[in-house]
Amino acid sequence: MSIETNSWRPLNVGVIGGGIGGMSVAIALRRAGHTVTIYERHDFAGEVGASVSCAANGTRWLHEWGVDVSKGDPVVLRKLINRDWKTGEPVSVYDLDDYEKKWGYVYNMFHRQYMHAMLKDSALGEGEGVPAVLKVNHQCQDINLQTGTITFTNNTTAHHDLIIGADGIGSAVRKIIGLKPEKKPSDSSCLHANVRTEDAVRLGLVDYSQHSALEYWGGQEGKWDKIVLSPCNGGKLLSYYCFFPREKGDFVNHTWGGEDRPVEELLAPYPELDAQVRSHLAIGTEIRPWRLWVHEPYPYITRNMVCLLGDAGHPMMPHQSQGACMAIEDAAALGIIFSKTYFNGNIDEALSVYESIRLPRVTKVQSAAAKAAYNINERIGFSSNTNMSTYKVEDEKKKLTIEEMNAWVYPTIHKIQTNSRRYDMYKDVEEVLAAKRKLPFTAPYINGLPVGLKLPNGYTIGELAKL
Repeated sequence: MSIETNSWRPLNVGVIGGGIGGMSVAIALRRAGHTVTIYERHDFAGEVGASVSCAANGTRWLHEWGVDVSKGDPVVLRKLINRDWKTGEPVSVYDLDDYEKKWGYVYNMFHRQYMHAMLKDSALGEGEGVPAVLKVNHQCQDINLQTGTITFTNNTTAHHDLIIGADGIGSAVRKIIGLKPEKKPSDSSCLHANVRTEDAVRLGLVDYSQHSALEYWGGQEGKWDKIVLSPCNGGKLLSYYCFFPREKGDFVNHTWGGEDRPVEELLAPYPELDAQVRSHLAIGTEIRPWRLWVHEPYPYITRNMVCLLGDAGHPMMPHQSQGACMAIEDAAALGIIFSKTYFNGNIDEALSVYESIRLPRVTKVQSAAAKAAYNINERIGFSSNTNMSTYKVEDEKKKLTIEEMNAWVYPTIHKIQTNSRRYDMYKDVEEVLAAKRKLPFTAPYINGLPVGLKLPNGYTIGELAKL
């Protein structure tokens, strides 16, 4: 099948939002040959928060785009560890030692600000394509969906062929294209705290940075109490996300930028917590609430020349550690679809393909993230540890597995064989495009997954209807 087109044309692209998702799509689209302008509502483009996960399905695109990952000062994760709430003893361990061999790329844990700076350098600096332009103090007020004209609150306007709403969970672009989220506060609340490894070591506390692991306390079936530890900044910083029932503290209307909460408030929900990790929390700093809302999936994420990306299009609970990866995948999909190989100048068709391949995938991750909020066994990695005595999931055939999430591209420097057993976004795009252009698609893939691939949830790709 030949998909290549001779009618490609460069687009003038406007990206609303200068966070991780906005910078990622700027990189992907400048590399595809388009001119990109990023509009940030604040007087700087940055990120708030601490650690952010980037599994292989996100890391592989960073490499494909030529991003200097070392600038992000990541921790390469070696294990996922679920510990007993009271004793701290491991309950379930998912080993990542062969992770790179299996999936082609490592599992990185970044500090959010470092990751953003790393992506910003690639979006705005030297590299393939024309560097993107960043304009700060440009808050989107409205978009004319017929002309592609953006109006900003600073009384300026801009016209673009393609507009991408990467403006986060409170997206203005989402509202402009007619989406009204059905959402409810989560049954759990979260406080975040940072602990410097050197402070913990100086006080004689356990040095969790040596484990190079995402570590969890609690989170077993039906319980909201859960501590998540993620090391970042090369292990120098330990980032703690502390979940507890909302009746013990309701932060749904708080913002990250507020004042720090007292450490006593952080410790109060956890009188029986493992003494080692509780001692860490006792020296926690930058204690901030993280408001948690559960969004129902959106029926669409495109309209006319506008599409949504990342949290603007599919806000999800944090319990699969896939939020950043899904935004990066969105960006990668747009980069592929609007590339010289696949884009024929028809923006409507291109965005239809984007919605077709992204909405089912992100919706499944959204659902799985909500389940993992109260059952750690639903979390990617632990969902494969079926031999553990504590293992139990809601529906074995609906759980999310690592095989579905981790992707590989072709062509690739890793010289993967053509019978790759992994999700392939290029094949996903080709299949949808072939259907829209009434062309044959004979590659042995369905929705980007290779026919014959046996998934741990019991499915074999190709034996049943499309997932």
